[in-house]
Amino acid sequence: MGYDLIVVGGGVGGSALSAVMAQAGAKVLLLEAAEVYQDKVRGEWIAPWGVTEVKRLGLYDLLVSAGGHHIETHISYDENRDPEVARSTPAPLGVFAPGVPGPLCLGHPQHCQTLFDEAVRRGVDARRGVQVISVTAGASPTVTFRHDGEESTATARLLVGADGRTSMVRENLGIPLHQDAPHHMFAGLLVDGAPDWDAKVQAIGVEGDFSFLAFPQGSGRVRLYGSYALDQRRRFAGPDGPAAFLEAFRMVCSPDNVHLAGARPIGPLLSYFNNDAWTDQPFAPGAVLVGDAGGWNDPIIGLGLSITYRDVRIVTDILKADADWARADFSPYAEERAERLRRLRFTAALVSALEAEFGAAARARRDSLHERASLDPSLRAHTFAVMAGPEVLPPEIFTPEHRARVLGEAA
Repeated sequence: MGYDLIVVGGGVGGSALSAVMAQAGAKVLLLEAAEVYQDKVRGEWIAPWGVTEVKRLGLYDLLVSAGGHHIETHISYDENRDPEVARSTPAPLGVFAPGVPGPLCLGHPQHCQTLFDEAVRRGVDARRGVQVISVTAGASPTVTFRHDGEESTATARLLVGADGRTSMVRENLGIPLHQDAPHHMFAGLLVDGAPDWDAKVQAIGVEGDFSFLAFPQGSGRVRLYGSYALDQRRRFAGPDGPAAFLEAFRMVCSPDNVHLAGARPIGPLLSYFNNDAWTDQPFAPGAVLVGDAGGWNDPIIGLGLSITYRDVRIVTDILKADADWARADFSPYAEERAERLRRLRFTAALVSALEAEFGAAARARRDSLHERASLDPSLRAHTFAVMAGPEVLPPEIFTPEHRARVLGEAA
């Protein structure tokens, strides 16, 4: 079996790339392990700069038609602030990218299925329930896999690894993955039955030993996340975990959280370590990595999908620019991605220090920042890296000196 592209991994990145390249005329084989997409408690919020990438790929209308829901306003709650003051100063989210009203939310299983179906519609040879046995890159990439009880080997001009954090493609290519130490725990749960939570408002807040994030998906459905200390890793374990998790949302600083705490869980509660991972060079002769296969950002700032969509856009632009893929140069992609993830690692670490550390010292740090930022808005420049993209800010924002200023540690 001969193809132009073999894409291993049919999640968001793999299916999007397959659909785009099929429309450009490529013969694509897409291999996905899962028979049914599952709720993985991540990958449902696209930042405004990520929505711009979706539009550039020509996939925006598809996602909206599948139920994509825009959030237009952000509110930050804190135990240091009166909730009425927080409510009276909402941040508009339609100012970060031209023509984008705010972040776009879509449930992960529906997101994946929509893109997979579109890839099929555009002529991709897309297969589910596939066990990939081996991959080789080089001048003539091959993939050996088992599907419907039969073992097959396919060849292609290029191999794309879009197979997630535990990427077999990355491992077989011998591309090292670097990871930093986990900073805190992160848990997530999808709930329904919260019609009184404003569907256009996302919120974050910190109180006591818990930090929450809420991202509505429309029609009373909200994705909830919570941050807490590493030494509490089993805080929400066991059959009573979902109820305990929702109870943690009952906060004095955010009275509207009562609507979340009383909602109905409709997905799994999953907890995991928060950390960053990256590769120095997400490509090898005959192969390239996109999405989490090439490394990921700490999900506390929610940029996994935005990173993936930019990966897909840059890689497909390179492939569409020259029909002779033997000359394809992925080094600009690697350089841009390395700097992008470096800046986002910095941003996530800063947000973690502000939103996922607890106790008197952390509370005083947040209070100090709130007072100082009212006079010097540059102290909150990291929010633009999250919403508008890390490239919009000058290099000096991503330095130890700026971090010290933000955290009130400057000499």
